[in-house]
Amino acid sequence: MPILNKDMQLCVSFAARPSNIGTRFHNYLYDELDLNFVYKAFAPVDIEQAVLGVRGLPIRGASVSMPFKEAVIPLVDRMHASATAIDSVNTIVNDDGVLTAYNTDYLAVESLLRTHAVDPSASVVLRGSGGMAKAVLAAFAGVGFEDLTVVARNETAGRALAQRYGARWSAHEETGRVLVNVTPLGMAGAEAETQSFSDSVVAAAEVVFDVVALPSETPLISAARAAGKQVITGAEVIALQAAEQFELYTGVRLSADQVRRASEFSRA
Repeated sequence: MPILNKDMQLCVSFAARPSNIGTRFHNYLYDELDLNFVYKAFAPVDIEQAVLGVRGLPIRGASVSMPFKEAVIPLVDRMHASATAIDSVNTIVNDDGVLTAYNTDYLAVESLLRTHAVDPSASVVLRGSGGMAKAVLAAFAGVGFEDLTVVARNETAGRALAQRYGARWSAHEETGRVLVNVTPLGMAGAEAETQSFSDSVVAAAEVVFDVVALPSETPLISAARAAGKQVITGAEVIALQAAEQFELYTGVRLSADQVRRASEFSRA
């Protein structure tokens, strides 16, 4: 990586619990491609001030994670169709002080459903109702899934999300051929040991998808592997969406091999 210099472009990430995954992914590729960029993760105490900093410094781009995906919407200048479609942002690009919001989570999930050949006729039970849940549910609906259930303790948010994408809401755990966790359950930290679906529900499923990226082997994914189920991990999601972000920031389209190697390095 080049020595820090006045022309170096800074990219950042905003998350309540930042990890080194994105930092290592982007910086690995900046180094390999000899790009004059550097990437740093932050846990903002004030998201409005953080976004003002993106505009004012100026910072080239910002990745946006939970719980800020919706909070940044009124703070940007333009919404790309990928973000407008689900009212959720995971990427901000700064072009000479003009902030444009995107959502590359949707594109990553849509791609994974196709590459893993998940049957669109399958029943889907999704747990969660936040910004990432919108992206995931919208991707399922966009690919052609129709039997969709949102499980969420927050009835207001759960019903609203379900209604928007033609799903139904439930406050309680249900069985389905495809299980999707889009909550922090299983994420490194206080809830790291919590399995987001019970063993009996996992046993009745065919595909288990956990969007949690750190660790990639969550309790849910471990239980699904032990039960012989097809799994899709958050590591796959974060690698694909990061590749889309990388192109938005730098203009460089990554090869599948570059994404694979950077993803492996980010978790080493």
